[in-house]
Amino acid sequence: MREPFSKRNGYANVQEAEITVREDAPDELRGFIPQLTYECGLSPNGLRAIVCKALRKQPDRNNWTEYPNVANEVEDLLLDCKWYKVYDIIERIVDDLGERSYRAENYDHFQNELNEFFVEGGIGWQIVEGQIQMRGPESFEAVLANAKQTAQTFGHPTAANELHQAISDLSRRPEPDPTGAIQHAIASLECVARHITGDPKANLGMILKRHRTMLPAPLDEAVAMAWGYASEHGRHLREGRNPTFQEAELLVGLSAALSNYIIKKAQPASPKDEDEFF
Repeated sequence: MREPFSKRNGYANVQEAEITVREDAPDELRGFIPQLTYECGLSPNGLRAIVCKALRKQPDRNNWTEYPNVANEVEDLLLDCKWYKVYDIIERIVDDLGERSYRAENYDHFQNELNEFFVEGGIGWQIVEGQIQMRGPESFEAVLANAKQTAQTFGHPTAANELHQAISDLSRRPEPDPTGAIQHAIASLECVARHITGDPKANLGMILKRHRTMLPAPLDEAVAMAWGYASEHGRHLREGRNPTFQEAELLVGLSAALSNYIIKKAQPASPKDEDEFF
């Protein structure tokens, strides 16, 4: 699909808006979905079949003319459905574009354009490998991506999976699971710490006490307090102390950054690094 003038000439840099939309699907998004879907090769009838299946509704048999009847029916269904169903519909469209004999560029175009829409519209969601996931600010996403790549590269698959599960808990619809996100985030960091220190049965609090050089002071004390908070709000819940989404997001980002640091610090220095150091 040909790039528009603005992108070809460098005028269309995506400006990241502050995330203000989580548990909602704005009307602008609901209206943009059919436009983008038709651009990517689906017909109004094809889109209606996807939307009706996601919403468990029967197509209106009196609407058989694609424009404007079926197209209007699709728009009405999208405007009237619950917010989280909109994201279910998006995932079904991605699946359909990937499974049918459409051109691969349409499959990619749909996801790229929608992700740009999310960023510019301050919507805290994104499409990753065909699935809608929670999206944080650009810096948060960079920390997560770096941490997952580091864990996979240096042989920490369990930690990488726990981090993935933490993101999945924050991405749950219609209600995110902050408690589960905190549990998985701390488990990811704990996996890394156990593996690096060779202390497979100790919890993170014990590891921080036994291995004082793993983190520089006084950062180690701050992390110990964060672990205590996570244990109280993610593992040993007390009545009236349910963590918020923002608190879970903070713990997930913190755990990812710390895991990345600990793994990289544990790697042996290369001869080039040693020469430069000395």
